[in-house]
Amino acid sequence: MNVVVVDYGSGNLRSAAKALEHVADAATRVQVSACAADVRAADRIVLPGVGAFADCKNGLAALPGMIDALRETVVEKARPFLGICVGMQLMARAGHEHVTTAGLDWIGGEVVSIQPRDATGAALKVPHMGWNALSFDNPQHPLLAGIDPGAEVYFVHSFQLRLDDPKDRLAATDYGGAITAMIARDNMAGTQFHPEKSQRIGLALLANFLTWKP
Repeated sequence: MNVVVVDYGSGNLRSAAKALEHVADAATRVQVSACAADVRAADRIVLPGVGAFADCKNGLAALPGMIDALRETVVEKARPFLGICVGMQLMARAGHEHVTTAGLDWIGGEVVSIQPRDATGAALKVPHMGWNALSFDNPQHPLLAGIDPGAEVYFVHSFQLRLDDPKDRLAATDYGGAITAMIARDNMAGTQFHPEKSQRIGLALLANFLTWKP
């Protein structure tokens, strides 16, 4: 099996690749690539993302043929896909971080700022950074196998994906209000948190992704 981690200048792709290698079996090759042809040949695709939505979208668009290759492989051929942090947000229709930027438009929704407040109405710190517990909307989903509700994962973000259809949300977290933590529809999934920084729980999720048969 060939897993491609898309390299478009995002800061966390090496750590994501290493985490995937850690849970992969001997028959699985994890490749970091900026080449559209490699994406078309991939059995599974991972799109990491760190930074501003517009910068990440522009970085992806700057790779010749990459957006078309992703659409053909993920949307048309339905190969398993995992977006991480901004990589998940790019699946949305648009992002509103500083400027409005069109996303890949695979999942109905828009990326908006989080505005968390505590029980007294006081604003909480942004970015949301650190460990937070997950609650599951669909605990039977294969990507959550072996992971219990309440498991804590690592977040670093100031924006979240606000979904059009609540059924696309697989998990949420509470930080002064509900935040989309994970999405899944058909062969496509995404995490707002960083599985590569989430120790045992993150590795379990990545292992589930490598065996997922949507």
